[in-house]
Amino acid sequence: MQRLFILFLTLLAISCQQSTKYDLILRNATIYDGSGSNPYAGDVAINGDTIAAIGDLGGGTAAEEIDLNGLATAPGFINMLSWATTSLIIDGKSQGDIRQGVTLEVFGEGWSMGPLNETMKAEAIESQGDLKYDITWTSLGEYLEYLESKGVSCNIASFVGATTVRIHEIGYEDREPTAEELERMKELVAHAMEEGAVGVGSSLIYAPAFYAKTDELIELSKVATSYGGMYISHLRSEGDLFLEALDELITISSEADIPAEVYHLKAGGKNNWHKMDLALAKIDSARNAGLKITADMYNYTAGATGLDASMPPWVQEGGYDAWAERLADPQIRERLKTEMANPGDGWENLYFAAGTTDNLLLVGFKNDSLKYLTGKTLTEVSEMRGTSPEETIMDLVIQDGSRVGTVYFLMSEENIKKQIAIDYVSFCSDAESMAPEGNFLKSNPHPRAYGNFSRLLGKYVREEQVITLQEAVRRLTSLPAGNLKIQKRGSLAVGNFADLAIFDPDEITDHATFDEPHQFATGMVHVFVNGQQVLRDGEHTGALPGRVVRGPGYTGSSN
Repeated sequence: MQRLFILFLTLLAISCQQSTKYDLILRNATIYDGSGSNPYAGDVAINGDTIAAIGDLGGGTAAEEIDLNGLATAPGFINMLSWATTSLIIDGKSQGDIRQGVTLEVFGEGWSMGPLNETMKAEAIESQGDLKYDITWTSLGEYLEYLESKGVSCNIASFVGATTVRIHEIGYEDREPTAEELERMKELVAHAMEEGAVGVGSSLIYAPAFYAKTDELIELSKVATSYGGMYISHLRSEGDLFLEALDELITISSEADIPAEVYHLKAGGKNNWHKMDLALAKIDSARNAGLKITADMYNYTAGATGLDASMPPWVQEGGYDAWAERLADPQIRERLKTEMANPGDGWENLYFAAGTTDNLLLVGFKNDSLKYLTGKTLTEVSEMRGTSPEETIMDLVIQDGSRVGTVYFLMSEENIKKQIAIDYVSFCSDAESMAPEGNFLKSNPHPRAYGNFSRLLGKYVREEQVITLQEAVRRLTSLPAGNLKIQKRGSLAVGNFADLAIFDPDEITDHATFDEPHQFATGMVHVFVNGQQVLRDGEHTGALPGRVVRGPGYTGSSN
């Protein structure tokens, strides 16, 4: 009797499955569900913005069906460090990353797009270069809602920047906050967490973030952890003081009782490459002691930042105007030439760490009269001008009215592979998401803006087999989603939001180079965001279904 009852239930389930109608069925997929488990063959059905069914859907029908012919079908990828904050204002299609399968951009490396005061708004508008836009928001939540209402193809989330709340209350001074200022900074963090920030982000090699002491960061992190958030940091050093800076992050995690992540894990400068093993051992020790320490990375041996990372923080105190004024002082210039040509004394000197001026590539100028220098090395520009490299750096910062976007070649390929093999490391672009058109072409991004995720899947998974494809998908999806405590994203499961990256593992390839960075990756075939197709047969559909993804402390209504 029991067997007959089970048979009846099975036949009933099959009958219901066969008669079910869906909005969309993706047939004949090779499913990488985000867990790291082996892939399996099946179909995926979508209703509205949600995954409705996975498996052999048999006679199920849909308004639309797509035969994937065995293409890899994964959850949409998560970019743990995105600087698409302004590029999405200009072009919400996010093509550089959508064409790599990225469906969630996470902002907030030290600086976030809120909270802003009126002085900060004016400074932000004054500092704009190729990309011009109005600032109609004040808080971080308002910025995220502005992007969603304007229309973006990707989902968006953000940390609140420790630098941002410091500037909001202290400006650019090199001092500790008063008790009252610190309390207001904590209130700003609390408000951002209630608006949906996923935690607190810091970027400690740059002024004025450099001026923040560990205790200040612990206090801000205590607020974030009370809302279920995490602390994430561009360490105070990734070079000469790499291990000491990692100790600081571990201390903050322990004292604030907060999960902590290392932004773009690296050992910068040839003299520091050996420290990667020591750093990984230090993280393993902290994790074994019960701390939740993770990391993310990009897949290149060069980073990109500004020429400010070649000068000590003391000369930058007070903001750009004060910095530029000091750079015009002959006595200060002489002092700087000496300091820049030597290891930083308690600060991160990327000019020295690069080893040679051939390893500095100038890629982003604000002043149109200097754009002819885009793509040239510091060696070339110094020779053109007949000035020393140090003087050239100082002159360019003054003349351009900016920090000048610069690529620094600092890391080893061996360490890149070693980091990719670590099971708690996720991935980031640390870049904009753009297209090879319009004002985006006025400057050269780091090629990671167009190729970081495809480079992982093509070069390091398919060609060099550093990790398996299913493990790479896990690190691009469920790992970061879990770290961020994001619900219903990061894995292919019934009831989750329908964010999908569908690609050909044999074809996915990055094409962007340092000489020609404005080149889309290829091999991503279809991408869905909240159930809507934003990439079809490798071409963008123009759809803008992206939403704000909020952290666990959000106090508003869920979306």
